[in-house]
Amino acid sequence: RTQTSHARGSRATHFAFMLHRMRSTQPAHWWYPAWPAPRRVRALWSPRAGGISLPPFDSLNLGSHVGDDPELVEQNRNSLARKVGARPVYLNQMHGTDIVELQTETIDGLAADGAYTGCSGVACVVMAADCLPILLCNRAGTRVAALHAGWRGLAGREGRGILEAFHRQVMSQTTAGCAQDATEWIAWLGPCIGPQTFEVGAEVRSQFVGHQDGAVRAFVPLSNGKYLANLPLLARQRLQTLGIFAISGNDGSPLWCTATNPSHFFSHRRDRVTGRHAACIWLE
Repeated sequence: RTQTSHARGSRATHFAFMLHRMRSTQPAHWWYPAWPAPRRVRALWSPRAGGISLPPFDSLNLGSHVGDDPELVEQNRNSLARKVGARPVYLNQMHGTDIVELQTETIDGLAADGAYTGCSGVACVVMAADCLPILLCNRAGTRVAALHAGWRGLAGREGRGILEAFHRQVMSQTTAGCAQDATEWIAWLGPCIGPQTFEVGAEVRSQFVGHQDGAVRAFVPLSNGKYLANLPLLARQRLQTLGIFAISGNDGSPLWCTATNPSHFFSHRRDRVTGRHAACIWLE
């Protein structure tokens, strides 16, 4: 009887898995940035639907560090690679400001929160489930970058976060003896937890207000002594300070909020145990 019960349980589990797979592999709505990037530059944001991971990671979870079945994550990543047409390089994100340059042979798992490349055949990838992904490229179409910008990475230390690190490490590199002008770069901000939902303490606000002009406008005080923070606005302000004014994507409206749109987005703040999206950019 134990064997029979086990067999029935196995069949039930298999049936549930197949039913979930049929539902979750329906056509997914991939996000393609609407921005004035050169034709050679390609980018996308992965949807929540269209994969094979089971709840609570349903369904196109791309995070290998969240407790999902590694085999299912690998299949989801293979689906992304086919969609991209280049090899996605996954980072070990640390909520920091380190950025790495990708070459054709670069391996997965480097400890960093941003990547850039001038090589075709590899895709810069950052994963998120509330944090802000930032994609960048130069107008010449010779360099692309992906940055993971949660509040810690965006704030950094003493006003020097991941965007300042990108400016120092990538934008300031010389070409033919001259540093590339910041106006030659454009940016796209992806979905993140929205300003209607992202509640933070005074210690988070102080990390920005003391070092960033206009940052006070990105924090709305609440009656409990905390604040609602506007990550996209904070990122736009920092990009503009660096000289990047061509900024598309997330404007802080509810459509872009990962926490309040559970059918479309993973959200760590909302669910704690959940999957991860990927923001990808590459050169054809």
